Amino acid sequence: MEINKNLSFDLEVFPTKARPILKWAGGKTQMLEVLSAASPKKFNKYIEPFIGGGALFFNLNPKHAIISDLNQELVNLYSTISSNVEEVIEVLKTMPNEKEFFLQVREQNETLLSPIQKAARTIYLNKTCFNGLYRVNKQGKFNVPFANLKNPKICDEENLKAASLILQNTSIIHGDYKTVLQNFAEPGDFIFLDPPYLPVSEYSDFKRYTKEQFYEEDHVELAEEVKRLHELGCHVLLTNSNHPLVHELYSDYNISVHQTKRNINSNGTKRTGEDVLVKVTPKKRFSIVSPSIKLPDQVEKYPPTRYMGSKKDLLESIWSVASQFEFESVADLFSGSGIVSYMFKAQGKQVFSNDYMAFSSTFTKALIENNKTTLSANDLKKLLNTEVVSDNFVSKTFKGIYYNDEDNLFIDKLRQTIPLLKNKNKQALAMSALVRACMKRRPRGIFTFVGLDKYDDGRRDLQLSLQEHFIEAVQIYNNAVFDNGQRNSSRNGDAMSFRKKADIVYIDPPYYSPHSDNEYVRRYHFVEGLVKDWEGIEIQEETKTKKFKSYPTPFSSRKGAHDAFDLLFKKHKESVLIVSYSSNSLPTKDEMLDLLAKYKSNVDVVSINHQYSFGNQNHKIGNNKNKVEEFLFIGY
Repeated sequence: MEINKNLSFDLEVFPTKARPILKWAGGKTQMLEVLSAASPKKFNKYIEPFIGGGALFFNLNPKHAIISDLNQELVNLYSTISSNVEEVIEVLKTMPNEKEFFLQVREQNETLLSPIQKAARTIYLNKTCFNGLYRVNKQGKFNVPFANLKNPKICDEENLKAASLILQNTSIIHGDYKTVLQNFAEPGDFIFLDPPYLPVSEYSDFKRYTKEQFYEEDHVELAEEVKRLHELGCHVLLTNSNHPLVHELYSDYNISVHQTKRNINSNGTKRTGEDVLVKVTPKKRFSIVSPSIKLPDQVEKYPPTRYMGSKKDLLESIWSVASQFEFESVADLFSGSGIVSYMFKAQGKQVFSNDYMAFSSTFTKALIENNKTTLSANDLKKLLNTEVVSDNFVSKTFKGIYYNDEDNLFIDKLRQTIPLLKNKNKQALAMSALVRACMKRRPRGIFTFVGLDKYDDGRRDLQLSLQEHFIEAVQIYNNAVFDNGQRNSSRNGDAMSFRKKADIVYIDPPYYSPHSDNEYVRRYHFVEGLVKDWEGIEIQEETKTKKFKSYPTPFSSRKGAHDAFDLLFKKHKESVLIVSYSSNSLPTKDEMLDLLAKYKSNVDVVSINHQYSFGNQNHKIGNNKNKVEEFLFIGY
């Protein structure tokens, strides 16, 4: 592969438009309007590996470009026009439109000519031969007859100089298309492919120009290369004839058919045809930015808890993926601790939070829906009013189970004073502070065992009283309140009945695994009951922990989870879907990809350290059952 390195990539796009230097069989001048409309508005560099006459290349006048061809004479022409256009012009001015001279030039041994003489010869023969056809015999000799044209424009000086300016900003390569694309194509590039058309014949354009043949299997290989370019993240336009194989090979992409005229055919009645244009948009490439991206400082103000399944450690990864889309709104269907909703709020997005657990929804009402309200010193005084009469429900029902009598009495007092605040946002802040205090006061922050001594290792959280924890939590929640200028909302309800539309829907459901349970109610039944004041809840008195029956959820079985994901993906198929998931959960990774692919045309899965494309590298998942990877599935 040869490359002309006479480049100047810092040049601006030239205002001068050039036309193709040569008349070229299969040239795309008549399709320029269609091709220009289909071309991307922004791209990194332009690559055309079957350059031919270069109609689109010259029309686009790209700032950075790579052109190539297997036709050595053609590559020499463009290279020489780039570097020595004045000398080529001078030679062309001496070349008359005469048959005898034409025959002499045609018989020249091109290997004895200088690059300038070769370039002038190529232009001269093209301008004066029959129909501008380039054809060689078995010996590689040009054998097209003289055209007897009256006044062909052999030397178009102005256009040659304009073309030279564009070519000076271009890398010109002699090589096959696969080598060029595999060596130079990068994400964001625009590749135009104008291969020899189907059906394959002994008289195909490719054989005329290269002494080679382009068979059907070559078209199949080209389609595989187009798929690679798509997954690499390139823009691709491809032209071909309206042939069944073309439609079969490119059925996954946008295909349009256009009426065209064939410039070169001995029979004028056959100079019509139908050209197919295949448009391939880049496959979005997802990656976790490394080193970790910097999130807004506001995110650090979110009150931390040891909430099961919290995505606090994955926030950078989630934002890294989400930020690769343009979006204004996010629905967080299983908000849990609320940290992901808070992160999106801190990024200035409109956030719709939802969770089936009442205490989780209280968190998001306090800090997602609420933009300005905080608890004042007077509010805190009212909350801590020791004179309020309590019903002692917690003190009686949970005596000796989770807290001492002093803590239980404090909870009962706050159950009476929080509703006195009237303002719903203040109530949410106070209840969130109480829930946090209850979780911080408990070893491991859960309610699956009784007593305090089992995990009491002397840590500060276990030494502070509930009242001390609560007062600290009020200040922490007040500091976390902020206004992002959006009308955000918090909902307590089933994700399956969530109706709001959002640009991105983030889904972090309970993970089903036969090896562990995903019962949030079992772990957090006490604070869930606290937020609901145990209304509508039947405590299972026979249990040591005084838990209540778990809420019904489809994510408690493999089939239920499968069907629930299917319904959610269908329901939100118009949105970008981002799904947090674990490698040891069911449905499996492949099943999740298949489900997403039913409703989204593009599906990717990203792990924290690695990225996998749809259908690739399946063997790398699940080999180590002791190692759990966190996945982000993306459907768009």
